[in-house]
Amino acid sequence: MSWRLTVRHGSEVKREQFESLDEAIAELQRTAEAIQDQGPLDEVKMIRTYEPERRVHARLEITGQGWIRRPEAGVDVMGDGRLVPYRGGIFKEQLEPRGGSSAYDAVRAALGGDS
Repeated sequence: MSWRLTVRHGSEVKREQFESLDEAIAELQRTAEAIQDQGPLDEVKMIRTYEPERRVHARLEITGQGWIRRPEAGVDVMGDGRLVPYRGGIFKEQLEPRGGSSAYDAVRAALGGDS
């Protein structure tokens, strides 16, 4: 099975293909850490105020293959640097890493890999 990593960061969208889930998770982690290293986002004031912790800095999603329901999971890098793992494409379900596991472990488990 091949895996696609889609990175939405600002106005840029980047897609890469990987032969294994391990390779896709490793690139997801490298990319998320590089985005975190850019530092926090600023607060934005429009009609209301959006604090960094409520803004999504980047969305990284791994998608597998499938006819009816493709496995999809990823992480949102929030404006304050937190990682929020999720499962699903259209209807996202926030994942809770268990027992000292990382957001990346939660994504791996959601995609059917070992945690």
